[in-house]
Amino acid sequence: MIHTMRRTAEVIEEETPTYQSTSLMGKNAAYTPLLVVLVIIASFFLGMLTTKVQYLEKGGTTPTNQAQAGTTAGTGAPQPTSANAVIPKPGGLPVLGDANAKVTIVEFSDFQCPFCRSFWKDTLPQIKKEYIDTGKVKLAFRHYPLSFHPMAQKTAEGAECANDQDKFWEFHDVVYEKQDAQGQGTITYTNEDLATWAGEVGIDSAAFTTCLDSGKHASKITEDMSAGTAGLIDATPAFYVGDQLLVGAQPFSAFKAVIDQQLAN
Repeated sequence: MIHTMRRTAEVIEEETPTYQSTSLMGKNAAYTPLLVVLVIIASFFLGMLTTKVQYLEKGGTTPTNQAQAGTTAGTGAPQPTSANAVIPKPGGLPVLGDANAKVTIVEFSDFQCPFCRSFWKDTLPQIKKEYIDTGKVKLAFRHYPLSFHPMAQKTAEGAECANDQDKFWEFHDVVYEKQDAQGQGTITYTNEDLATWAGEVGIDSAAFTTCLDSGKHASKITEDMSAGTAGLIDATPAFYVGDQLLVGAQPFSAFKAVIDQQLAN
């Protein structure tokens, strides 16, 4: 049957006349190689851009930065931190947990990043139960809004506005909660949504909106990002657990391994 079908195709191909203009073929022959090259180049750069955006959003690092940071992304294996990294300290936001806890986790996060939201939903509750609530660990939050998340910068500023009313952690939780309720991936929302969510956790919405519109806390976001960059961070979420760097939405087991090591030291 296969042989028959192939033979039929050959006969049809042999008997079918070709009606192509010789002059047209000549012109096409001159341009075709150039067009093919341009299409290949455009496809290559588009693929690189798409891959990079997806990779950063997943909390990936480039091979160079991964080696400098001293961590294996995706495994959470503790490694000596590079001497090139400036280990960041907690910023100006209130820490979660006992201020005298032995181990400090400094989180660099983006409020519109779906993988940061995954950490908040899946891993943070376990860390809180086993280590923060027992006084062993404290968590400090610092901002690292990524440019391809359009609301990340203003949400970070909004978190600082919420902190003006002593409601940072309430705002932190409600922002992730509201996005999580809308599904997976990057969620779209507005400044008006932020004001509404803020009001739901006891923040004065009018004062919050005035603060947000003024951009008064934009410089604090820049300071946090500079501290993250000095710590060799280029993706979110990223964490310094003591002097060890973990990159990505790691499972609880990865944090547990590093936290226990830090506590033992």
